[in-house]
Amino acid sequence: MKTEALKPNSEFLKKARKQRGLILISIPFFIYFFIFSYLPLWGLTMAFQNYKPQKSFFEQEWVGFKHFENLFTDPDFYRIMRNTLGMSIINLVLGFVTAIAFALLLNELTGPFIRFKKVVQTISYMPHFLSWIIVCGLVSNVLAMDGGILNELLLALGLIKEKIHFMGKPEYFWWIVGFTNVWKSMGWNSIIYLAAITSIDPALYEAAAIDGYGRFGRMIHVTLPGIKSTIIVLLILNAGWILNAGFEIQYILGTNGLVLDVSETIDIFVLKRGFGRSGGFAFGTAAGMFKTVVSAVILLLCNKIAGWVGEDRLV
Repeated sequence: MKTEALKPNSEFLKKARKQRGLILISIPFFIYFFIFSYLPLWGLTMAFQNYKPQKSFFEQEWVGFKHFENLFTDPDFYRIMRNTLGMSIINLVLGFVTAIAFALLLNELTGPFIRFKKVVQTISYMPHFLSWIIVCGLVSNVLAMDGGILNELLLALGLIKEKIHFMGKPEYFWWIVGFTNVWKSMGWNSIIYLAAITSIDPALYEAAAIDGYGRFGRMIHVTLPGIKSTIIVLLILNAGWILNAGFEIQYILGTNGLVLDVSETIDIFVLKRGFGRSGGFAFGTAAGMFKTVVSAVILLLCNKIAGWVGEDRLV
């Protein structure tokens, strides 16, 4: 009986000895994630306290769900949620559609166009490495009323009779944010899809060509089904970030009072309300916990739905 009980442990130790090199290499990473990802979770207790930085943990005043009540009863909260969800959905849809379409079109550039393909890929990746400060400056210059290239172009083509104040019209702001995100991240996001396309069996393309399918037919009936699992997994992962519409671009481009009603996201809301009132760190922590819980629920729900319809899922 004792021998039977000790057998699994001995097998585990045998495997551990065999892979001790990998275990030793992984130890620094475990320590890193423990210190910077798990220890800070202790700070979530601030959401349930009337937190004062000068007091120790045992001296803090516990207030229960007071800060969550303040968050949900704030008169601006539902407007902020509308803005956050609206911009997140636009970013998600535009980001997915453009990155997939761009990867499909790049994949069709073969033979004599291979050098052109590399140039286009390099140019499309470059905006990803630009700071949001620079990107917002470029967008402001392009959409400006005085000397803005878009207004000048539309006037020259006769499409408008007078200049449009793009940055001052609330109905344009969400779309400006969406297309700016597309311009900055489309090339970078297409890398994963291009990598997935390379794993598709070339014989499938040959069979589709024999059946009479052209380039677009092969893209629809061979390429897209071949990368469907990649699309589903990335969609699940991105759905978990639905409340992260952004901070920098909205904060920089939406500072003028004309679009303030549609530009504030939950991150800007926390910055202004949490650090401008007595709630302070505790209010910000409560808002962060709310975002985390909602993101986790959406992530698990999308993962479950993918399993129900027979698609690949995360776990």
